[in-house]
Amino acid sequence: MRQFIPSSYKNEVENGVVGWQSPSNIALVKYWGKRDPQLPENPSISFTLDACRTKTKMYYSPKIYPGNSLSFDVYFEGEKNEAFKPKIFKFFERIEEYCPFVRNFHFKIETENTFPHSSGIASSASGMSALALCLMSVEKELVGDMTEEFFNKKASFLARLGSGSACRSIEGDLIVWGEHDHIKGSNDLFGIQYPDTVHPNFKNYHDTILLIDKGEKQVSSTVGHDLMHGHPFAKNRFLQAHENLSKLRTILKEGDLEGFINIMESEALTLHAMMMTSNPYFILMKPNTLKVINKIWEFRKETGLPIGFTLDAGANVHILYPENDSVRIFQFIKDQLVEYCQNGHYICDRVGAGASRLKV
Repeated sequence: MRQFIPSSYKNEVENGVVGWQSPSNIALVKYWGKRDPQLPENPSISFTLDACRTKTKMYYSPKIYPGNSLSFDVYFEGEKNEAFKPKIFKFFERIEEYCPFVRNFHFKIETENTFPHSSGIASSASGMSALALCLMSVEKELVGDMTEEFFNKKASFLARLGSGSACRSIEGDLIVWGEHDHIKGSNDLFGIQYPDTVHPNFKNYHDTILLIDKGEKQVSSTVGHDLMHGHPFAKNRFLQAHENLSKLRTILKEGDLEGFINIMESEALTLHAMMMTSNPYFILMKPNTLKVINKIWEFRKETGLPIGFTLDAGANVHILYPENDSVRIFQFIKDQLVEYCQNGHYICDRVGAGASRLKV
C-alpha cells in the first residue's frame, strides 16, 4: 500500500473541474464478506458494463477557511443531497493517507446515474469509481507525471476504500479482484484485467437487466457483508468461490457456454442463500424474480439457447447471453419477461471497456 502514498507534490493547483463517467459491473463469481480495510474474503470476477454508468463532475477550489476539516457538497441529479455525505466523508477519511490534498480543497461533487439508484444495480461501484477517478485527475495535476497504468491501479485502490466492488469498474472487460493462486497479478488491494485467454464466445456479451423492483433495498450491501462474520457457512462459501473461479478459467478459455451458465447461476443463488441463512436473515428477491428465473430455465430447456441469469444484492435479474444468439433471446425477453418488470422497465446493456474522461 505504500506505493500509493505520494512523497510530495511538484505543482500547485488552484481552481479547477474534472469529470469522469464510470460503469457498473456485474460479478460472475461473487464477493460477499470482507475484512478491514475493505478487503475481500474471497476473489471475484466481473463483467464491466457499458450503459449503466455514473457521471461525476468534481469542482475544486482552496478552502475559504483553511483548517484540518473536510469540506465538500454533493449534488445528485441536480439536487443537493445530504444523504450521500456520510459515506463520502468516510471515504475521504480512508483515503487521506493516500491523497493528502483532500483536506486542502473544497469540493463540489455533481453526480448522476443512467440507471435507478439502490435497486440491485451496483450504483456504489460506478459512483465511487467515478469519484476516485476524479480525485486521481487532481492528483495527476499535482504530481505532474503519472503513467496510465499507475493512474488506473491507484484509482482502483482508492475506489475499493469507498465500495469494494468499485475497484472492478475502472477498466474492462473482465476484472478480477482478490488474490487467487492461479491468476497472475491478482490481489486484494485493487482490481486487475483478467490476464488469461478468453474465447470469442464471451466477447460482446449482452446483459439485459430486468428492473423487477426499483425501490430502496431492505438491507444494504454493507450490512449484508458484515453478516458474513460468524456465518455458519462462510468458510465453505469462501472456498467455493476460489474453486468456481478456478473452473471459470477453463470455461473462459474453451468457450464453454453451458459451464459458464452453470457457474454464473450457482453463484447468484449462493449469494442469496447466504443472505437467507445469516442471522438476522433477509430476502432481497421478489416473487417476480423467481418467476423470471423459472421462465429462463423453461426457455433454455425448450430451445437449447445459452441464456443465463445472475443477481446482485437485490431483486433485479441480469440476463446474460452471447452476441451470436442475441436476436432470438432478446425477442423472448420482450415477449415473455418484460411483463414481470416494474412498469415494464428494463435496461439493454453489454460488456464495456471501462471508465472514460468527460469533457468539462
